[in-house]
Amino acid sequence: MSVRLYRIDDRLIHGQVVVGWGQPLDIEFIVLVDDNVASSDWEQDLYRMGIPPEMEILFADVASAARDHERYVCDSRPGIVVTGDIATMDRLVCATGTIASVNVGGLHYRAGRSQKSRYVFLTPGEERELRNLASRGVKVTAQDVPAARQVPIEEVLGDAPPDRPGA
Repeated sequence: MSVRLYRIDDRLIHGQVVVGWGQPLDIEFIVLVDDNVASSDWEQDLYRMGIPPEMEILFADVASAARDHERYVCDSRPGIVVTGDIATMDRLVCATGTIASVNVGGLHYRAGRSQKSRYVFLTPGEERELRNLASRGVKVTAQDVPAARQVPIEEVLGDAPPDRPGA
């Protein structure tokens, strides 16, 4: 399998992805899946500046990433697929039906999110999205860097809140 990591990271392309994961996994390409970035030339130019010349970056919206997923998987070069949020990764997982594991690498503080780990902050809706992803058989773990322990998402989230009618 050529895609070595499916990562959710709200910073998308940064040192932790390019160097932290890229070097130990010998990554030669990154697929950045984001509907907005895929249609924005200036944002793509910004992300290209964070990639070394020997590494290729591809930009895709969810539909084109799903269509081209088999090509990424069959590529002889090792790669990473990264999304900036859980919903985008969930859409990609559903569209491909073949993604078996997802790494939650960094979802940082913003209004409405509560801290679940040093680098994972989630809204109640995002917690539900991760639980739903895991309930469909996808192995979901949190791990910011390769040297850190893979933490099962159930351990990160703790006990599920009781079901609320209409929630």
